Amino acid sequence: MIFNYLSLVCRLQSIYSKMPYMDTEITEEVTAQKRKKGIVIGLIAIVVLTICIVLVRAYLKSSISRSEVTSAKVDVGNVENTLNATGEVLPEFEEVITSPISASIKNVLMDAGGKVKAGQSILTLDKSAAQNDYAKLNFQLETKKNEISKLKLDLNKSFFDIQSNNDIKQLRIGNLTGAVENANRLFKAGGGTREDIEQAELNLKVAQLEKKQLENEIKNKQQTMQLEEKEAEIAAAIQQRDLDELQRKLNLANVVATRSGVVTYVNKNIGANISQGETLARIADLSSFKVTGSLSDNYLDQLHNGMPVIVRINDTQLRGHVSNVYPSVQNSIITFDIQLDERNNKQLRPNMKVDVFLVTSVHSKVLRVANGPAFKGASPQDIFIMNNGKAERHTVHTGLSNFDFIELKDGVNAGDVVITSDMSEFKNSKELTIKD
Repeated sequence: MIFNYLSLVCRLQSIYSKMPYMDTEITEEVTAQKRKKGIVIGLIAIVVLTICIVLVRAYLKSSISRSEVTSAKVDVGNVENTLNATGEVLPEFEEVITSPISASIKNVLMDAGGKVKAGQSILTLDKSAAQNDYAKLNFQLETKKNEISKLKLDLNKSFFDIQSNNDIKQLRIGNLTGAVENANRLFKAGGGTREDIEQAELNLKVAQLEKKQLENEIKNKQQTMQLEEKEAEIAAAIQQRDLDELQRKLNLANVVATRSGVVTYVNKNIGANISQGETLARIADLSSFKVTGSLSDNYLDQLHNGMPVIVRINDTQLRGHVSNVYPSVQNSIITFDIQLDERNNKQLRPNMKVDVFLVTSVHSKVLRVANGPAFKGASPQDIFIMNNGKAERHTVHTGLSNFDFIELKDGVNAGDVVITSDMSEFKNSKELTIKD
C-alpha cells in the first residue's frame, strides 16, 4: 500500500518537471486572438445547433394523424359579416300588476311559476283604509249635492223676490201714467197747474228708471244663478269622478289576471305595507318571446331598425331583426329589442342568455368553408388542403367571416377539403403526410 502511494508521488513529480513554467508571460495580442476565436466558435456552434433543431423538428413533424385535425369541405354559398353581441330572452308580452292603492298584502293565492287564467285572483289586499276613504268621500259628495239643492232654492227665492218687485214697479208705472193723464186733463179744464203735470211726469220717469234698473238686476241675477249652479255642479262632478276612481281602485285591489299566462313574480310578503304603484305581480305570455340585446356603443353607427339578426341557442339558430333601438346609452352599452321570426321556438326560456350576431353585410354565392382556429389574423393566410393522403400548404385571401363560415377569395376550388384546426406549428412545412 505504501509502495503504491510512493510510486504515484514519484510519477506526479516527473510529469510536473516536464511542464512549462507558469510564470511565462503571454502577450495581449495572443489573448485577444484567443478570445475572438472562442466567440466565433461559440456563434458557429449556436447556428449549427439551431439548424439541426429546425431540421429535426421538420423531419419529425412532416406527418400528422387524421384524428388530430378537423377539416371542412369548400362549397358555394352565402357569407354574412356579423357583429357579436349578447342577449337575454324575455316574454314578448308581460303584464306588470301594480297596487292601485296604499294597502297591505292580506293573502297570496299564486306562486311564481304557476299558470294563471284570465280573471283568476293572484293575491288580495287589505282594503279597509281605502274603504274608509271611499265612505268619507261619498259623504262629502252627498253633502255637496245637498248644498247644490239649497243653493238652487235660495237663488230661486231671490229671483222670485226681484221678479215680484219688478211686477210692483210695473203696476206703479201704470198708476203714474194715469196720474199724468189726469193732470193734463185737469190742466186743460182749468182745474190744475203746470207744476202738477211736471210732478206727475217726474214721478213716472223715476218709476220707469227704477223698473229698468230692476230688470237689469234680474238679468244679472239670472246669469249669476247659472254660474253658481254650474260651479257647484262641477265641484260635485269632480267629487263624483274621484269617488268612481276610488271605487275602480277598490275593485282592482283584488289583483286578478287580465290574461292567461304564467306568473313570473309575486310579492309574497304577507302583511307588508304596499305603496300605490308598487309592483305586486308579473304575468308573462310564454307562447311568444323576444330578445333584448346589448352592444358596445362603438358600433352605434352600424345599428339600426330592421337590421337582420341571428340568435344562437346552443346549436340552434333563430333569425330575426332589430325592432327597436333604445336612445339612451348606459355604461357605454346600447340596448335594443329583437323580434324573432320564430317567436314560439321550444328552445326559448325566460331570462335565458344567448349569443346575438348582427348581420352588417352579405356576400352571395361565394366560396366558403367552415370557420375554425386555422383562420386568424388578416388576409392573406396560409392554409392546408388535403388531397390523396397529403396536406399541402396554400396561401389564400379571405373575405367576410362569421361564427360559421369564412369567405375564400382565391387559392381553392369548390370541393377542396381544408384543415380548419390550428396549424401554426407546421408554418414551416409545405407538405404533410396524413396518417390514418
